[in-house]
Amino acid sequence: MKFIYSIVLSTLFPLTACSMRDHTPPTYAPGLGEIMSLSGMRHVKLWYAGQAKNWQLAAYEIDELREGLEEASKFHPTHKSIKTPIAQLISSTMDKPLGQVEKAVNEKDFSAFAIGYDSLTAACNACHQMTDFAFNIVTKPEFNPFPSQQFHP
Repeated sequence: MKFIYSIVLSTLFPLTACSMRDHTPPTYAPGLGEIMSLSGMRHVKLWYAGQAKNWQLAAYEIDELREGLEEASKFHPTHKSIKTPIAQLISSTMDKPLGQVEKAVNEKDFSAFAIGYDSLTAACNACHQMTDFAFNIVTKPEFNPFPSQQFHP
Protein backbone atom coordinates (compact mmCIF):
# COMPACT_ATOMS: atom_id res chain seq x y z
CA MET A 1 0.00 0.00 0.00
CA LYS A 2 2.87 2.41 0.81
CA PHE A 3 4.23 1.71 -2.62
CA ILE A 4 0.96 2.82 -4.29
CA TYR A 5 0.85 6.03 -2.19
CA SER A 6 4.42 6.86 -3.11
CA ILE A 7 3.64 6.39 -6.82
CA VAL A 8 0.51 8.57 -6.57
CA LEU A 9 2.34 11.30 -4.64
CA SER A 10 5.34 11.24 -6.94
CA THR A 11 3.08 11.89 -9.93
CA LEU A 12 0.92 14.50 -8.20
CA PHE A 13 3.69 16.75 -6.84
CA PRO A 14 5.07 17.67 -10.26
CA LEU A 15 1.53 18.37 -11.48
CA THR A 16 0.83 20.74 -8.59
CA ALA A 17 4.08 22.53 -9.28
CA CYS A 18 2.99 23.04 -12.88
CA SER A 19 -0.35 24.41 -11.82
CA MET A 20 1.35 26.91 -9.49
CA ARG A 21 3.24 28.58 -12.34
CA ASP A 22 2.00 31.93 -13.56
CA HIS A 23 0.10 31.23 -16.77
CA THR A 24 -0.28 34.88 -17.70
CA PRO A 25 0.59 35.18 -21.37
CA PRO A 26 3.46 37.53 -22.13
CA THR A 27 2.40 41.00 -23.15
CA TYR A 28 3.16 42.19 -26.63
CA ALA A 29 3.26 45.76 -27.83
CA PRO A 30 3.54 46.25 -31.59
CA GLY A 31 6.27 48.61 -32.70
CA LEU A 32 5.36 52.06 -33.91
CA GLY A 33 6.50 51.07 -37.40
CA GLU A 34 4.09 48.12 -37.42
CA ILE A 35 1.21 50.30 -36.26
CA MET A 36 2.00 52.94 -38.88
CA SER A 37 2.31 50.28 -41.61
CA LEU A 38 -1.17 49.05 -40.78
CA SER A 39 -2.39 52.64 -40.72
CA GLY A 40 -0.98 53.05 -44.21
CA MET A 41 -2.91 49.99 -45.33
CA ARG A 42 -6.11 51.43 -43.80
CA HIS A 43 -5.43 54.74 -45.56
CA VAL A 44 -5.27 52.96 -48.93
CA LYS A 45 -8.38 50.87 -48.24
CA LEU A 46 -10.23 54.00 -47.16
CA TRP A 47 -9.55 55.56 -50.54
CA TYR A 48 -10.82 52.56 -52.49
CA ALA A 49 -13.88 52.20 -50.28
CA GLY A 50 -14.77 55.88 -50.75
CA GLN A 51 -14.06 55.78 -54.46
CA ALA A 52 -16.45 52.80 -54.74
CA LYS A 53 -18.98 54.66 -52.55
CA ASN A 54 -18.93 51.76 -50.14
CA TRP A 55 -19.68 54.07 -47.21
CA GLN A 56 -20.01 51.24 -44.71
CA LEU A 57 -16.50 49.98 -45.51
CA ALA A 58 -15.14 53.54 -45.53
CA ALA A 59 -16.60 54.13 -42.05
CA TYR A 60 -15.02 50.87 -40.89
CA GLU A 61 -11.60 51.92 -42.21
CA ILE A 62 -11.88 55.30 -40.47
CA ASP A 63 -12.65 53.50 -37.22
CA GLU A 64 -9.68 51.21 -37.75
CA LEU A 65 -7.43 54.19 -38.47
CA ARG A 66 -8.55 55.81 -35.21
CA GLU A 67 -7.89 52.59 -33.29
CA GLY A 68 -4.41 52.32 -34.77
CA LEU A 69 -3.59 55.90 -33.84
CA GLU A 70 -4.89 55.28 -30.31
CA GLU A 71 -2.63 52.22 -30.08
CA ALA A 72 0.32 54.29 -31.30
CA SER A 73 -0.33 56.75 -28.45
CA LYS A 74 -0.89 54.01 -25.89
CA PHE A 75 2.10 51.82 -26.70
CA HIS A 76 4.47 54.61 -27.75
CA PRO A 77 3.85 57.76 -25.73
CA THR A 78 7.27 58.90 -26.96
CA HIS A 79 9.48 57.70 -29.77
CA LYS A 80 13.18 58.10 -30.39
CA SER A 81 14.09 61.80 -30.61
CA ILE A 82 10.53 63.08 -31.05
CA LYS A 83 10.09 65.78 -28.42
CA THR A 84 6.28 66.15 -28.55
CA PRO A 85 4.26 63.29 -27.03
CA ILE A 86 2.80 61.04 -29.73
CA ALA A 87 -0.77 61.53 -28.46
CA GLN A 88 -0.41 65.30 -28.78
CA LEU A 89 1.04 65.02 -32.30
CA ILE A 90 -1.76 62.75 -33.43
CA SER A 91 -4.43 64.93 -31.87
CA SER A 92 -3.07 68.14 -33.36
CA THR A 93 -2.55 66.78 -36.87
CA MET A 94 -5.07 63.98 -37.41
CA ASP A 95 -8.28 64.76 -35.51
CA LYS A 96 -9.57 67.48 -37.84
CA PRO A 97 -8.90 65.72 -41.18
CA LEU A 98 -10.23 62.40 -39.87
CA GLY A 99 -13.37 64.22 -38.74
CA GLN A 100 -13.66 65.83 -42.16
CA VAL A 101 -13.45 62.47 -43.95
CA GLU A 102 -15.84 60.90 -41.46
CA LYS A 103 -18.40 63.66 -42.04
CA ALA A 104 -18.20 63.14 -45.81
CA VAL A 105 -18.63 59.38 -45.37
CA ASN A 106 -21.65 59.87 -43.09
CA GLU A 107 -23.17 62.24 -45.66
CA LYS A 108 -22.23 59.89 -48.52
CA ASP A 109 -20.64 62.82 -50.35
CA PHE A 110 -17.82 61.69 -52.63
CA SER A 111 -16.67 65.22 -53.52
CA ALA A 112 -16.25 66.11 -49.84
CA PHE A 113 -14.70 62.69 -49.25
CA ALA A 114 -12.02 63.29 -51.90
CA ILE A 115 -11.17 66.69 -50.42
CA GLY A 116 -11.10 65.24 -46.90
CA TYR A 117 -8.96 62.33 -48.02
CA ASP A 118 -6.42 64.74 -49.51
CA SER A 119 -6.44 66.67 -46.21
CA LEU A 120 -5.89 63.44 -44.30
CA THR A 121 -2.99 62.52 -46.57
CA ALA A 122 -1.46 65.98 -46.07
CA ALA A 123 -1.88 65.58 -42.29
CA CYS A 124 0.02 62.28 -42.36
CA ASN A 125 2.86 63.98 -44.19
CA ALA A 126 2.80 67.00 -41.85
CA CYS A 127 3.12 64.68 -38.86
CA HIS A 128 6.01 62.88 -40.55
CA GLN A 129 7.68 66.25 -41.20
CA MET A 130 7.35 67.29 -37.55
CA THR A 131 8.87 64.03 -36.34
CA ASP A 132 11.91 63.80 -38.63
CA PHE A 133 10.23 61.09 -40.70
CA ALA A 134 9.75 63.38 -43.72
CA PHE A 135 11.31 60.69 -45.89
CA ASN A 136 8.08 58.71 -45.38
CA ILE A 137 5.73 60.41 -47.86
CA VAL A 138 2.11 59.28 -48.05
CA THR A 139 0.21 59.64 -51.33
CA LYS A 140 -3.16 58.76 -52.79
CA PRO A 141 -2.86 55.21 -54.15
CA GLU A 142 -2.48 54.81 -57.90
CA PHE A 143 -3.26 51.09 -58.04
CA ASN A 144 -5.14 48.67 -55.84
CA PRO A 145 -2.71 46.48 -53.88
CA PHE A 146 -5.66 44.47 -52.54
CA PRO A 147 -6.96 42.61 -55.60
CA SER A 148 -8.64 40.00 -53.44
CA GLN A 149 -10.93 42.55 -51.75
CA GLN A 150 -14.20 43.72 -53.27
CA PHE A 151 -14.55 47.45 -52.62
CA HIS A 152 -17.88 48.00 -54.37
CA PRO A 153 -20.85 47.50 -52.05
